[in-house]
Amino acid sequence: MLGTGDFQIEQTAKTFHLWRKQALVEAANAGISGAEVDWLLTEAAGWTTLDRVLNRPPSSPCNLKWLNAIWQKRVGDRVPLQQLLQTVTWRQLKLTVTNTVLIPRPETEMLVDLAIAEFQTVPQIGVWADLGTGSGAIAIGLASACPDVSVLAIDASKEALQVAARNVEQHGLKDRVTLMEGHWFVPLQTVLSPGDKLQGMISNPPYIPTQAIEALEPEVRDWEPRMALDGGADGLNDLRHLVRAAPDYLEPGGFWLVEVMQGQAEKVASLLAEDGRYD
Repeated sequence: MLGTGDFQIEQTAKTFHLWRKQALVEAANAGISGAEVDWLLTEAAGWTTLDRVLNRPPSSPCNLKWLNAIWQKRVGDRVPLQQLLQTVTWRQLKLTVTNTVLIPRPETEMLVDLAIAEFQTVPQIGVWADLGTGSGAIAIGLASACPDVSVLAIDASKEALQVAARNVEQHGLKDRVTLMEGHWFVPLQTVLSPGDKLQGMISNPPYIPTQAIEALEPEVRDWEPRMALDGGADGLNDLRHLVRAAPDYLEPGGFWLVEVMQGQAEKVASLLAEDGRYD
């Protein structure tokens, strides 16, 4: 713990400017965006861009030794900053993340956007399933945007569901987002009666070919859960299952929506066409 004198030294604007300058050099050498330095300073130290411009120290206490320890894990071990801080902003939502869930990415926001657009002319009153919910980001995004929609958020990982539970509670959605443990549609068999159907199914499943995982950036390859990445030899194992199983759970006119890897769209569209039960 810092003494009073050390705290005063640590809190000077000059010290933070010097630390930022060195961190930007280290970020460039590691091939990491310099924006991460400023995000870390804002998120962990409360030292904002305005503070930097006005040459003033953070308004709240911050130990630079602790800050530097976090940064060295980022540049040295390539741990994602979101995991080090255990937080990410996604669709204006503040979400908790750990190494047991995928870090929600901007492109995944399109899943929620597409779901909203598809049902703009249809009453958004129904039950959706978010399969492989991870941090709960998609389920929370959908429920937040569509107040009349309920979401069954399913994941096979108990650890992931613990993270999702924190996020659901934080956003006050426990009454409309139900977390369930199990593999894909299996948990629904215990909660849906024979006549009950889903209005929509939404998922960001594993879709990366097994052999391609080793070529991923270390932040993904080494720190995000392998089971949420590995889609089998061609990346389509889980997508094939979702194509086959979903019609048994979707109502007529129900919506099937998934994220795929670049280059897989035509293959997945062919799978849907070959199944014969989709428009």
